Amino acid sequence: MRLILQPKKRLLTRMFLTSLSIIALVGFGLAWLITLLHAQNRYNQTTSALIAQLPIIAAEFRENNLIPITQAREGDDVDTQYIMATCNSSYNTLWRSDYAISLNLNNICEQYLDIKDDLPPFYLNFNGQQSYFAYLLSIDVETEMYHLLILKDATALKAELNQFNRLTYFRLAMVMAIALLLLVSAAYWGMRPLTQLKQELLQLQQGRKKSLSQDYPVELQGITTALNQLMDQTDQRQTRYQNAMNDLAHSLRTRLAASIAIIDDDSLDRQQQHQKILEQINDMDYLVQYQLKRAMLGQQGLRQQQTVIAPIAQQLAQMLDKIYRDKHVIFTLNISPSLQLPLSKGDVMELLGNLLENAFRLCGNNVMISAASLDNNLIQLSVEDDGPGVDNAIKQNIIQRGMRADTQSSGQGIGLAVCHELVSSYGGTMTIGTSELGGAAFVIQLPATA
Repeated sequence: MRLILQPKKRLLTRMFLTSLSIIALVGFGLAWLITLLHAQNRYNQTTSALIAQLPIIAAEFRENNLIPITQAREGDDVDTQYIMATCNSSYNTLWRSDYAISLNLNNICEQYLDIKDDLPPFYLNFNGQQSYFAYLLSIDVETEMYHLLILKDATALKAELNQFNRLTYFRLAMVMAIALLLLVSAAYWGMRPLTQLKQELLQLQQGRKKSLSQDYPVELQGITTALNQLMDQTDQRQTRYQNAMNDLAHSLRTRLAASIAIIDDDSLDRQQQHQKILEQINDMDYLVQYQLKRAMLGQQGLRQQQTVIAPIAQQLAQMLDKIYRDKHVIFTLNISPSLQLPLSKGDVMELLGNLLENAFRLCGNNVMISAASLDNNLIQLSVEDDGPGVDNAIKQNIIQRGMRADTQSSGQGIGLAVCHELVSSYGGTMTIGTSELGGAAFVIQLPATA
């Protein structure tokens, strides 16, 4: 069995590696530049010291009658305390000082030729160990170029540069260590909002929170705002589905009651019963499709339709008359046959069905529905009865889901809430007043166009 380790992909690790790579690259580059500049500065200082000593060297040459420098050749006895050599234009050694000869420094000019195109400082190594600092002075004599090489023991200089380099890289290591600590601190501080986001998402999943906090950094506020909006949409969709199912159950209950009443109506023969039950089934099928569509699209997706009011109101009244036939309700319809509401057919059936069902259930024996166009581009619809009416103290409460004015009969208390939500979604208003018949009057005003 072969064990394969796959490390977890961590954003923090990626950030650490990338940041450390950048810090190391910049740090080592800066350290290299500092050591190079320091070496060149020491080279310039040493060169300046040698240049200051050139008059002394020239005097020594004059004392030995070696002026110009081209006259110096190997074997000439020039008394000088410097390590020196002369070269022709091709960097062939012409002469070496006694000091250079005593140190067994051979091929001085030839070695310098190999390094003359490098960056300063220039060092010549002899015998594999000893290193000398080299300074070149070129002289043009009768169109011929000659070179004077002055050497200086570089042991102390190299030791100083090595010590400076070690100190520089030691400081770099300290800076990188401090940078690493700061990077770790900054990383965990910067990642804290993501940890908070993870904890809040878990709380949302467990139902302990409803939305994310608003105190996130600017860089995360777009994400948290989008997540909050998504959760709001999800909650609204869930509420819409639940309401649609409740509304469907409420609407089907009335149709089922009407079907039972039709079956129990002895005045109808079997064919009439089948026809009327079939009408109820068709209505129930339409209501199921309507509520499913409303659950999917919301109320806004069902707009831009016009529906004639009178036939639906008459059909609903006939159905309710079967259910409440013991009351012998007198139904009055004051609506023009051509008047239309800017609602879908399903919305009209839902609206009138709930209002008329309440009116038939609570009336004495009179129910009236009226509708007319007003001058201010509104259509007013009113459903009235001669029942006990609605107490002023509960008028605002009964349009909320689950609140019922009639506690003596069964029901879910969602009919008027459905009506209020539906009318509001179309930009209309619903008010509850007192009817001329003595009971409640539900007055609805809707824009003539959706």
